[in-house]
Amino acid sequence: LAAEWRKYPVLDCVPNKIIKLVVLGGSSVGKTALVVRFLTKRFIGDYEANAGALYSRKFTIDGEQISLQVQDTPFVSLEDDTDSICCQEQINRSIYWADGFVFVYSITEYESYRVIRPLYQHIRKIHPNANIPLLLMANKGDLLRARQVSSKEGLQLASELGGTYYEVSARENCEGVHEAFQQLCQEVSRMIGSCNGEKRRGLHLVRPKSPNMQDLKRRLKQALTSKGKSATTL
Repeated sequence: LAAEWRKYPVLDCVPNKIIKLVVLGGSSVGKTALVVRFLTKRFIGDYEANAGALYSRKFTIDGEQISLQVQDTPFVSLEDDTDSICCQEQINRSIYWADGFVFVYSITEYESYRVIRPLYQHIRKIHPNANIPLLLMANKGDLLRARQVSSKEGLQLASELGGTYYEVSARENCEGVHEAFQQLCQEVSRMIGSCNGEKRRGLHLVRPKSPNMQDLKRRLKQALTSKGKSATTL
């Protein structure tokens, strides 16, 4: 499902919209499971460590065809004994690139809930004046006996951040997951539609090549050089 990274030119608003979402949160909260559940309606319980895959899909919102890109990300963690977060540079690039933001925590792990507020503050440093469409997803709603974060706490945080709150289960609740993402996509679509010719924020960002593609190019160039030929670009 992961797509090759691409470089986008700076464009004005166009009828065929591109909606770009980034999914952020702590470790093992179900970010990838939620994305896959939304895009494929399937639930897969086990995933390899997330290196930051990009998922793409075309579908219709309010009668208009849009191209949706969802950037999964490695986990974000709190620095020791502080309320500051530790973010990889890859995550910062994804934050700069995105139109809308999905924050995920697990109701069974209070630490993952604590990550959200400083993560939002970090995004505000990158986008100090921008409108930030935001979805707060409390995952693992099927594990009520292990709950550490109440629904009230989730609602209060979403209200504080100016976002929409959904308590869902990637394992058991396909409809709830789809409804949450759909609502965020509609909000982002309206925001893009109201830009009135302004240049889309973030479209000029050069995103990193996938590690596998980088390695392939490097090895090909080395092979060509060893044969006395000039290096070429794929």
